[in-house]
Amino acid sequence: MTDFVKPTIQYFELWPLLVVFAVACLGVVVEAFAPRAARYVAQVVLALAGLVAALVGVVVIARDVKSYDDGAARGVLAVGGTVAVDGPSLFIWGLILALAIGGVLLFAERHLDGGVSAFAGQAAAVPGTDAETTAIAAHREHTEVYPLLMFAVFGMMLFPAANDLLTMFVGLEVLSLPLYLLSGLARRRRLLSQEAALKYFLLGAFSSGFFLYGAALVYGFAGSLDFAAINEAVRNDVDSSVLLLIGTGLLSVGLLFKVGAVPFQAWTPDVYQGAPTPVVAFMAAGTKIAAFGAILRLFYVALGADRWSWQPVLWVIAVLSMFVGAVLATTQTDIKRLLAYSSVAHTGFILTGVIGLQGSAQLADGELTSLQAVLFYLATYGFATIGAFAVVGLVRDSGGETTAIERWAGLGKESPVVAAVFAFFLLALAGIPLTAGFVGKLAVFSVALAAGAWPVVVAAVLASIIAVFLYVRVIKVMFFDEPVGDGPSVTYPSVLTATTIAVGAAVTLVLGILPGPVLDLAAVAGEFIR
Repeated sequence: MTDFVKPTIQYFELWPLLVVFAVACLGVVVEAFAPRAARYVAQVVLALAGLVAALVGVVVIARDVKSYDDGAARGVLAVGGTVAVDGPSLFIWGLILALAIGGVLLFAERHLDGGVSAFAGQAAAVPGTDAETTAIAAHREHTEVYPLLMFAVFGMMLFPAANDLLTMFVGLEVLSLPLYLLSGLARRRRLLSQEAALKYFLLGAFSSGFFLYGAALVYGFAGSLDFAAINEAVRNDVDSSVLLLIGTGLLSVGLLFKVGAVPFQAWTPDVYQGAPTPVVAFMAAGTKIAAFGAILRLFYVALGADRWSWQPVLWVIAVLSMFVGAVLATTQTDIKRLLAYSSVAHTGFILTGVIGLQGSAQLADGELTSLQAVLFYLATYGFATIGAFAVVGLVRDSGGETTAIERWAGLGKESPVVAAVFAFFLLALAGIPLTAGFVGKLAVFSVALAAGAWPVVVAAVLASIIAVFLYVRVIKVMFFDEPVGDGPSVTYPSVLTATTIAVGAAVTLVLGILPGPVLDLAAVAGEFIR
């Protein structure tokens, strides 16, 4: 007979997760019972209050969390060891919550489209029908997008904190399903939006299937889904490594799909182009941060002892992602597709930091760890990306939001401030000095060099040079090309979008000039706990 042991749930350490989930559920209740006229204000206030409360909770937990080995690691394993609330998790949670606040502000923007949001008035209406026309005329909007966003945030927080493969799969699905829906709710160009959502859903379902099958194979190898048990099985080489290698490959497919790595990037340009711009801004930043947090935990905690097997594969994927993303971005005529392929290239740059994993005995005093470098890069990339997409939503022509690059000609004369801010974000993504992007690339390149991955670093430098060309091309169009027809116009936003852009630009500038505090914060976060 085996005695039943009551599971212990660490409610204090899980406070941010629980708050976000509770707010998401409350949002559903508001949609069911609140009058239509009151839903917008109620949902926005509820979402912002929940995110701020969760962010405060992250700070409080980080101050009091238990540390191990003189601060080398800190945190606690919660809910029977299925969720790791450790330093890296808290760092990623803080990033996701900060970006989610910006996402809510972009979702709530009504000034750009004449008093309505960027979301369809009635998702069930067939594009071009009387039902859609009636919904638009009535200024209806989907306030369900706020609880959907909160559910996505909950999944993004659970995904990198998962300490076993089953919990990680749950986090993957919880963050993905709301994004599939949100991608198809654009008010303008609805057919393109629905096509993007369908592609995203189908390819995402396949990637989830790969992940689940990979988890089954790894379970067959290790006899457990727990990361510490998998690591122990790898160290002891308990069985044939064939199951482990195939399982690792299938798990990698599911995770690399979420970050848009080559050859799993096909969904990225279509979804970025078709989805509503506020959704793209939040998704491009938040999903990549959450997915890379999960990649780091899987490869460092569960498979760190087998890094000689997976590091060479990631070398190849990193190089392919950098070059395919940079080269294809130079051929794009749509600004959102260009930023999509740019995100593919940045996935390669971040993977350059991931492959810089070294044993603690190999690190010199004061040397950056790969985890520290990747966390810093994710912070720089997240704020620059959400700011760049927020600016994209401001540029208009007679038909509404315009994303054709040729239509941006003359933007520097029409609105020099908006053009200058967007150029600054592009220079940050290019990694120009005095921007956060430069320090981020320097960090991941240095840890890869220290780990002996100099061929990848050489490839990364070459890809960065190509990327500079594509960003400068857009800057040239904005400031030096003659406008086509009447040229672009800029609809100045309310304080909501303006705040998101201003915070993104300020963080990008400050991290480029004074990166020390955030690098130190990433160092204080320590390593993953097992």
